[in-house]
Amino acid sequence: MADTNHQALIKYKHMKLNTEKTSVENTFNKTVVVIHAHPGDTEAFCAGTLKLLSDKGFRIIIATMTPGGMEGINTTLEETRKIRQEESKVSASILGAELYCLGQKDGFLFDSEEVRLQTIELLRKVKAGVVFTHLPNDYHIDKRTTSQIVETASMLSTYPNIPCKEKPLEITPLLYHTSTFNFSDHLGNPIIPPHFFVDITSSIDTKMAMLTKHNSQQILKRAMHKIENYHEMIEELGEELGERIGAKHAEVFWQHLGGGFLKNPFVQDELSEYVVFHKIDDLFA
Repeated sequence: MADTNHQALIKYKHMKLNTEKTSVENTFNKTVVVIHAHPGDTEAFCAGTLKLLSDKGFRIIIATMTPGGMEGINTTLEETRKIRQEESKVSASILGAELYCLGQKDGFLFDSEEVRLQTIELLRKVKAGVVFTHLPNDYHIDKRTTSQIVETASMLSTYPNIPCKEKPLEITPLLYHTSTFNFSDHLGNPIIPPHFFVDITSSIDTKMAMLTKHNSQQILKRAMHKIENYHEMIEELGEELGERIGAKHAEVFWQHLGGGFLKNPFVQDELSEYVVFHKIDDLFA
């Protein structure tokens, strides 16, 4: 765990994030739904934290908007989809997570009525209490679109007049955003400082076991992006984050505090022994 005496750290319970706790503080379902664009995204950016939440009794659902497929190296679209879905199944089984794919087209994801309703139906079906997705300004267009869809669907999941066979949720799920690759936005600029870090030193083995099941990503990154070992790069990025909080490995998150979203620090409180807050002026310096 992170060193609480580290000069640059402040425990989350002492921070002020402009959050006003509501009367529904203790009524969120302990069901976490992670919706990312592609297979492997969840493993790269939040699997360590999901392991910690699972150990706390949370139900974990991993969902992707697309099955992947466009980036196959020497494999057809359908062959690549099957490979990536099988990799996802094996990875999710390590955590004991449930797996869903909304079946949208890799590289051609659009924010439409159809996909919004699909996402709302999933959130209602599993009775989501907490939702994770990409940052709105992620480097990849599919990821940015996913963020927009998930934000909208999370808010609409409680609306009674949505044409959906599942009953509306009683409470709007709390929404969190995961990191981008290499901590940059779609223009290559540094992303905004995260709201909090999670020390995943105790769960790094699970994270890496899940991530390394996505071997097709290794092949893709090596062939198309000249990244020799993508899995090692993700581990090194986590080590870099860990160094900033006096830990071996870390992941970072942003809570969606705008609009009508509730501001309860539910995840932060549940993982209080792992959550640390870094002085804003020192972040990514």
